[in-house]
Amino acid sequence: RAGESAFWAMHAMLYENQDALEVDDLLGYAEAAGADIAAVASDLSTGAQRGRVERDQRAGLEAGVSATPAFFVNGRRFEGNWTDADAFTEALQAAAREGAFH
Repeated sequence: RAGESAFWAMHAMLYENQDALEVDDLLGYAEAAGADIAAVASDLSTGAQRGRVERDQRAGLEAGVSATPAFFVNGRRFEGNWTDADAFTEALQAAAREGAFH
């Protein structure tokens, strides 16, 4: 795998293994996902993505996100139980009643 499929495979492994995120763990996940292990190792050792991660974290905190997943409907954070399909549907319907989605 390469590119987007490796990204999503790695995404799933990181989510499933949140308690095992040491460098050796990350390299193992990268290998299993079919990512370029040398590139991943280089990025980890140089901190190549650190700035991007820090910017994303700051943006999330500024938007009121303290945990994941977090959902926004028309620019407002969904405060309900995201696993409750009825509550989530109601939030979407309320947004639709208020006007066009953006």
